[in-house]
Amino acid sequence: MTHRFPADMKSQIVNSVPRLKRLLPRFGKLRIGVLGDLMLDRYVWGNANRLSPEAAVPVVDYVSEQDCPGGAGNVGVNVAAFGAQVEVFGVIGAQKTPGRGRNAKKIAADEAGAALHACLRKLGIGHRGIISDPDRMTTLKTRIIAKHQHIVRIDHERRDPVSPQTEEKLFRILVASLGKLDGLVLSDYDKGLLGDGFADRVLNAAHQLKVPVFVKPKTSRLYAYRGARAIVCNTNEAGHYVGRTLSDEKSVEEAGRKLLPHFGCAAVVITRGEKGMSIFEEDSPRHLYIPATSFEVTYARVGRPGIERSSTGRQVFDLTGAGDTVLSVLSLAIAAGAPLPDAALLANTAAGVVVGKLGTASVSPDELAGALDEIQS
Repeated sequence: MTHRFPADMKSQIVNSVPRLKRLLPRFGKLRIGVLGDLMLDRYVWGNANRLSPEAAVPVVDYVSEQDCPGGAGNVGVNVAAFGAQVEVFGVIGAQKTPGRGRNAKKIAADEAGAALHACLRKLGIGHRGIISDPDRMTTLKTRIIAKHQHIVRIDHERRDPVSPQTEEKLFRILVASLGKLDGLVLSDYDKGLLGDGFADRVLNAAHQLKVPVFVKPKTSRLYAYRGARAIVCNTNEAGHYVGRTLSDEKSVEEAGRKLLPHFGCAAVVITRGEKGMSIFEEDSPRHLYIPATSFEVTYARVGRPGIERSSTGRQVFDLTGAGDTVLSVLSLAIAAGAPLPDAALLANTAAGVVVGKLGTASVSPDELAGALDEIQS
């Protein structure tokens, strides 16, 4: 059975806005940890006015480039954008620097890893929980963009599991910090860090210290997230776990109900793009459906015209990072004491803001407050 906001859904959502806005100042008092696959998103901007004589491809004249934290790093950026103190935990690549004596075997982050450290430092995000491993490489995703047209993406990465030694070192660093955290986010991009055994150890340690854990899983994981406060997945991921395509309300509801015992978690949030999201709680016989409040389509690609919704004038440009935004805001709101339905509504509204931006992006408190005001108008 689906529980939508009773009677007049629009009025119920509108009535929630003042309560949701009161949550925002609390975010700045929180300490949140983010553990997961760290990446560097590199955007190379240029102009493309001609085709190559060598092949039918555009020639991009370089203009500038920009580095941004990606993967779990982008979750940290989204959390920090609301003023919360953030500490990031993960593994990046390294290289041995030349030298003599004591410095003969000194290990330093590789180029992409050093750039990632610089980005996090600039944003005021704690990065002492990042380990440099000479047997790894920092995941680097380079996007070539010409006049807002996404031409190509080049990936440098490894997906094999991290070594047991690196895993153990990271676990010790994390456990030493857990007691100071109000929440822990696990951001899994299937790059070899969050194996089943490691994730299970992290969940157990967090449970002992009563730190709520919020997870964005990958489809390669089975039962690694038991005990999480909330699991956030999209319809494709949820469908993979239950072995079927989620094509209608009934299939989504059946999947959500199956995923609760599958993960052994308190709640499951299934994000559904232009259809909003569905929320399932362990102690509730009905699930809550929240419609998309800020956009109507999700497939507008970089470079194509944004699609305007007449009621808000908002345009949808790109879905990059929207899932990270949902995970971040949901985690902050619950850590601040909000019930799951309020946290989900706030996260849903934040996602409607971030899809109006090109590339990996975050939402500021003022932007989210403004989006909430639009709901009331």
